[in-house]
Formats: sequence, C-alpha cells, structure tokens
Amino acid sequence: MSDTASRPTGPAALLTSPTVFLMTLAFINWLGFASWSALLNNFAKEAAGFSGADIGILQSVREIPGFLAFTAIILFWFMREQMLAYVSLVTLGIGIAVTGYHPTLGGLMLTTTIMSIGFHYYETAQQSLQLQLLPKKEAPRLLGRIAGASATAQLLAFGSIAVVWRVFQPGYIVVFLVAGGLVVVLALLAWLLFPRFEGTVPQNKGFVLRKRYWLYYALTFMSGARRQIFMAFGGFLLVERFGYDVSATAMLLLATYGINTFMGPALGHLVGRVGERATIQLENVSLVVVFVGYALASHGHFAGWGVFVAGALFIVDGVFFTLTLAQRTYFQKIADPADIAPTSAVAFTINHIAAVFLPVTFGLIWLRDPAIVFYIGSGVAIVSLGLAFLVPRHPAPGAETVMSPALPAAAE
Repeated sequence: MSDTASRPTGPAALLTSPTVFLMTLAFINWLGFASWSALLNNFAKEAAGFSGADIGILQSVREIPGFLAFTAIILFWFMREQMLAYVSLVTLGIGIAVTGYHPTLGGLMLTTTIMSIGFHYYETAQQSLQLQLLPKKEAPRLLGRIAGASATAQLLAFGSIAVVWRVFQPGYIVVFLVAGGLVVVLALLAWLLFPRFEGTVPQNKGFVLRKRYWLYYALTFMSGARRQIFMAFGGFLLVERFGYDVSATAMLLLATYGINTFMGPALGHLVGRVGERATIQLENVSLVVVFVGYALASHGHFAGWGVFVAGALFIVDGVFFTLTLAQRTYFQKIADPADIAPTSAVAFTINHIAAVFLPVTFGLIWLRDPAIVFYIGSGVAIVSLGLAFLVPRHPAPGAETVMSPALPAAAE
C-alpha cells in the first residue's frame, strides 16, 4: 500500500496515512507501557517488598499472554487486526490504571496480567499491520520512523514521571491511574479518527508454520530469550545493586529514549543501507558487550564507576534494541504476503516461549549471584549472532537462508 505521510497536505491527509496511523498507535502503546515500566521496579521494591525471586515470578506472569499470542489467530476470525489493536490498547490502559491499588504479589500478578494481555495482543496486531501496510522497499525507513514515535512516547512518559515525582511527590496510585486513563482516552480517540486500513493481500486463516521460515523462528526465539533477561533483571540491578530511585530510573530512561527519538529513524535507514544480515549481527555484538558489562558491574569490577557504567550499558541496550526491526523486514522479504497475520501471531508466541519460564528460573539464580544471569545472557546473544550469519545478504522467497538454493539473477 502506498504511503502519503511523506507529503501531507493537511490533517485529513495525515489521518489517511498508514504510517501516521501506525506511529500514533505505537505512541499510545509505549506511552502506557513506559509509564508502567518506569514505576514497576521501585513500586515492587518499596510498596510490595519484592525480592529478586519475586520480580522473576512477576515477569514470568507478565509474559504468559505473550506466549499465548498465537490465540490472536482465533480473534482474527472475528475482528480485523486494526480493531484488535484498539481493544488491546484500552485493555492495556485499564491494567495500568489499577496497578497502584494492589501492592502485593498476588495483586501485581493480577494487574500485570491485564496490562500484559493488552500490550501483547496489541504488539501482535501491530506487527501484522506494519508488514501488510508498509511497502517492502520503504519498510526499514518507515519502521524507523515508527520506532522514533515509540521513543518519543517513552521520552514523554519518563520525563513527565521524573519531573512530577521530584516536584510533587505523588503516590503510586495517582501516577498509575493517570497514565492508564490517558492510554484509554487516546486509544478511543484513535478509534474514532482513523479510517479502516486494509492490506493488499487477504490473510490466511488458521495457524501457519512453514519449514522455510525456520531461521526467522529461531532468531525470534533467541531474541525473546535474551531480551527477557535484560527486561526482567537489567533495571532491577540498577535498583537493588546501585540504589536507583524512581527519579533516577526515569531520568536514565529519559536519556535512552531521547536518543532513540532521533536514532530510531537513523537506525531504520541503516537497515535499509546495510541489510538485515549485518544489522542483526551488530545488534547481537552490542548485546554481548552489554551483558558482560552488567556481570562485571554486579561484582564491583568498575570500583566507584559501577553505577555509571551500569547506567551507560542500560542506555546502549535501549538504543540498539531498535535494530530488532531488521528481523521483521527479513521476514517481510521472505514471506508469502498471505502468511503475515498468522505468522506474526505464531512468531510472537515463539518469542515468548523462553520468557514464561526464564525470569522465575533466573530469579532463583539471581539470589545466588546476579552475574551468572548476565553471563548466560551473553551466551544466548552469541548463539543468536551465529544464527545471524545464516541470513542471506538479499533475502527473498526461495532465498531464506545462505543454505537455500541460489536463485536466478532475475529472481533476486
């Protein structure tokens, strides 16, 4: 589908642009999730008295809806991806809004599940929409712009929380309630304002698992495993080991997404220039450095600089996470266009297989030595780096891996 966002002629034209639509929904989603993330570790530690094992349990519960994302295929029988995205954002907002009222392990498990259902079903729907609505040649650049919109939302969320917390010192209940309510209102406005968008190819109904997509599945699984280690324990290390409070955590995230506001589009352009193979390799090299650095910092190897090194590594990971868009454009290039919606749902489940058991297992390892968690994470990133070498320089149907039979020049 062609995109009109590059030459808008007015508000009406912007509302008919698939890119503007996708940027808007990404902004709403990440505004809510970033607000929840900025508060969670401190809320869990200060209000609920969590240990590393408790945070691992909670993060495992949070990922269960992601593991069940394949059930979105069933929902696609009854509603379009666009409608599922709206409903999911409203659910996300409700889950965030009620979080502050339940400062216990059981209460947080319940509210986190509600929030997570909204977040993960939205992510499933939006990945499908992105690959259907964005043209292949422009997808890396446009996905970079969407990443920039997501970063802007996170910048706004973290900046607002940092300022409000420092100046007004509100309670957790108020901040969670306002953040969740704002997500609900913005989602309903988007529902009313944007027209219906359709991909050019009708999507297959039912579950799709194809042998030729195996490398995409493997990369997706490894990405979920290594990312979950960082999400569950990277921020918690800053709080538990280095004493970051809500304001300091928010400021660190503010710096990360301030950089990403500008770097998102630039990194999307980079994917278009150097290709998916080199991009996925670069992402995994950066993750090895981050995980090893975290492990060393947790043991105090940087002396008095550990608090700054850990914070810098947190920012580096947050910036380079944008490069995961290369996995999506790789799949877009090798996929049957009719497979995009069902495969997006299946891939999202694959991405969360490790996420269900990994945090609670690693939470127990954390109690013995946090460094072990991060050394394992570096090992996972190394395996993923090895898989990246199997991505061809020019992916296409029939050229899904470097081991695929060579295609005629015209087909490439």
